[in-house]
Amino acid sequence: QVQLVESGGGSVQAGGSLRLACVAFGYSYNICIGWFRQAPGKEREGLATIYDDGSTSYADSVKGRFTISQDNAKATVYLQMNSLKPEDTAMYYCAAAQGWPGSRWTRSGQYKYWGQGTQVTVSS
Repeated sequence: QVQLVESGGGSVQAGGSLRLACVAFGYSYNICIGWFRQAPGKEREGLATIYDDGSTSYADSVKGRFTISQDNAKATVYLQMNSLKPEDTAMYYCAAAQGWPGSRWTRSGQYKYWGQGTQVTVSS
């Protein structure tokens, strides 16, 4: 059983930065952690994912602006978000999948465990 707790959300002006953190309790190996977001009235969107060996993937919408990283000693995965835009406003979630989902990493159904979410609001 893996429990995920997100933190770091908040309100920021366009062009600003935030760093989200996802602490994984009950962490084990062969785990892939992904960051997703969901805005009101929109589908959940996969943003970035990282595997135990450090392999990463990014959605085109955030490539070059967001960076996913991990600190295995702290069982924590970070999402550094720079150059934020109003359209980045959403609830952000981290999720854990067993193994590497490959090309299906953006699909929420690939992830078994989910955090409670943290709100990010970007004003213009």
